[in-house]
Amino acid sequence: MTTLNKEVWINQLMGNFYHDSSFLNYVKDFSGLVDNNAINMASSGIDPKVLINNTTYPIKVTQRIDTPVRIELDLFETENTLVRRPEAIEYSYDQLESVLMGHRNVLRAKTAEKAAHAFAPKEDSEFTPVVSTSGDIVAGRKRLAVEDILTLKERFDDANIPLEGRFLVLNPKHVSDLILFDVKAFKNLTDITDGQPNRFAGFNILQTSITPRYNLSTNKKVEFSASKANTDTFCSFAFHREEVMKADGEVFMYEKENDPEERGTIVGFDKRFIALPIRERAIGAILSTVVASGE
Repeated sequence: MTTLNKEVWINQLMGNFYHDSSFLNYVKDFSGLVDNNAINMASSGIDPKVLINNTTYPIKVTQRIDTPVRIELDLFETENTLVRRPEAIEYSYDQLESVLMGHRNVLRAKTAEKAAHAFAPKEDSEFTPVVSTSGDIVAGRKRLAVEDILTLKERFDDANIPLEGRFLVLNPKHVSDLILFDVKAFKNLTDITDGQPNRFAGFNILQTSITPRYNLSTNKKVEFSASKANTDTFCSFAFHREEVMKADGEVFMYEKENDPEERGTIVGFDKRFIALPIRERAIGAILSTVVASGE
């Protein structure tokens, strides 16, 4: 009886897992720190103060206390797929790719959606700014305006977030808002040129349709698993690449070979993954303001 070569299937599943335009290509990769599907690291203590023209000695000694942190990677599981004659498919790249495409696509989409939710701030604060759109009203919402991006930029500036390494991931509706404002200036805004995103207002600009939701009444982020409500609105989100991370863990393939009832082999996949802010800092969001009827 032929045994499936799991390594072939798993390597093919993970090949080109992150699109060139994926925002997850532009964050710190902690995959090398993963051990038994968890990351063991330390949360840094308080940084030392800087004295200017000091005349008092000895200088104060402050012990830095780092707190151990263990981060368990999330488990993502696909539903199973029935495959006819998989041992023959292994030797045909095109057929193997066709079988695996559905599993890769759903894993890619769900891990990116979970990451986007994690990178958006819980609520507005000094180091996690949340601003609202202020543009023209269309279909019950205010469009994203250039001024809104500049407001977010200024909030990042005020928080002393470094200029290099800022990213703004736009919801496609916000991209359309900018294009309608100025087609010539913004039609290629989210393109990747020579492996690098285009820049505007100090942000590297990317795009995704899986941005998280916020509650309009509180301007706080809605839980990832929460059902959509009438009080929800979509957003674009921003981050500094040194303040967010991702980690890929184990990928495992399940198979039930030569099932006599199905006359084929059943396969499914597990993938371990996590994406989080390293600190609650240097992440932001632009909420799409919803306008009540008659306003």
